Amino acid sequence: MFQERMKALGYGWVTILVMMLASSLVLALFLRFTDMTAGTLQWVTLVLGLLTLFIGGFVSGAKGKERGWMLGLFTGLGFVLIVLLFQYLGYQKGMSTTQMMYQGGYTLAAMLGGVIGVNMAGDKQS
Repeated sequence: MFQERMKALGYGWVTILVMMLASSLVLALFLRFTDMTAGTLQWVTLVLGLLTLFIGGFVSGAKGKERGWMLGLFTGLGFVLIVLLFQYLGYQKGMSTTQMMYQGGYTLAAMLGGVIGVNMAGDKQS
């Protein structure tokens, strides 16, 4: 049971990583070849982040097939931990209150994705 949940979390985290890299590439190309402003970029990255975490939670919930809220929570918290470690170890800065609110929203999106992923996955296999 524990191995199945860890495997589901791994799928969710890999999905998030791949989608973040792909969306970063697309946004970089948009910034390079269009006249996108920083204000627009802020909202686009927020929506892409929420969508990415939702899909990562969905994947982990669908793979885990039970307790989607918990799988989504741990998927989101794993992402938050990676961001916190990257920011703290790489830039020697902690999280601001605004960033904590964003990370909380990302975690909630992953939880919602996990719940929907479990329900869309179908019956639990014995």
